[in-house]
Amino acid sequence: MLTSLGANPGVPSLCMSLSQPQEVAPGTPTCGPFGENGVYTRAIGTIVNGTRAPFSNAIGSDGYFANMGNSNYNSFQFTLKRTKGALTLLASYGFSKSLDWSSDLQEQVNPYNYRQEYGLSAFDIAQDLVFSYNYELPLEKLLHTTRRMSQGWAVSGITRFATGLPVTFASFGDNALINVQNNGINGVSIDLPNVAPGNLDLNHNPRNGQPYFNTSLFSPNPLGTQGNASRRSFYGPGMDNFDVALHKVTKTTESKTLEIRFELFNAFNHAQFFGPNAVNGNIASSTFGYVTQAAPPRIAQVAAKFTF
Repeated sequence: MLTSLGANPGVPSLCMSLSQPQEVAPGTPTCGPFGENGVYTRAIGTIVNGTRAPFSNAIGSDGYFANMGNSNYNSFQFTLKRTKGALTLLASYGFSKSLDWSSDLQEQVNPYNYRQEYGLSAFDIAQDLVFSYNYELPLEKLLHTTRRMSQGWAVSGITRFATGLPVTFASFGDNALINVQNNGINGVSIDLPNVAPGNLDLNHNPRNGQPYFNTSLFSPNPLGTQGNASRRSFYGPGMDNFDVALHKVTKTTESKTLEIRFELFNAFNHAQFFGPNAVNGNIASSTFGYVTQAAPPRIAQVAAKFTF
């Protein structure tokens, strides 16, 4: 993996030299982020018309688009279903890993080193266990009646336990000095932070208000480098969610049915720090490393459906 673009022709090595005050004539600004189209005068008097060769100064950015990519997905999956009397159970489990160059149009690939961007997909979930059930309540037997009000009652639900989605890293700016900017479609810059060896010390209880991982290992990429961190290398917080419903189906006539449902989503109101952007991976942000998003709290609703 390349950690510096200085060996590439054009921008980085030239702009790095012109970022030193002693390399330019007095009164001439030094080259820095987003200054690749500038005209510079060296201390020896030579004129440098931009530092982005082989790209032309006639374009405002060197955003790079290509209809190519590479992805790899492997998984183990199984499903179990059991029906016994009034009870129906369904369980499914998936153990998988998805790798790609770029998970969507928002992510920009380093045109000098495609391999550097190869890593976990933004949507990858390593383990996903889901239980669903439906139990028809035997009120007729308990109440010893066959009246309409005691018929058609059932409890159902979905319970899910899943590992989190990967934390996406970025270093917004242009320290790599190749002038790749946010063009209104792409929201993640090509820059990545630097990371030092060490323990991530993942915070398994983000409700304590502490960073999710050890942020001291990360630093902004130095001028002229793209950073040595992977776009994604570890996972954010997972989820353990319970959705429950109590419903009643009443057959009014042979062809007409009324169903009334009372539903609870996130029934136990458990904080779910689950999502593709739950943890802020932008090192230029004041909330870098913190959990900044959460799934909705408990939601209750009543619904009715009339079938005819």
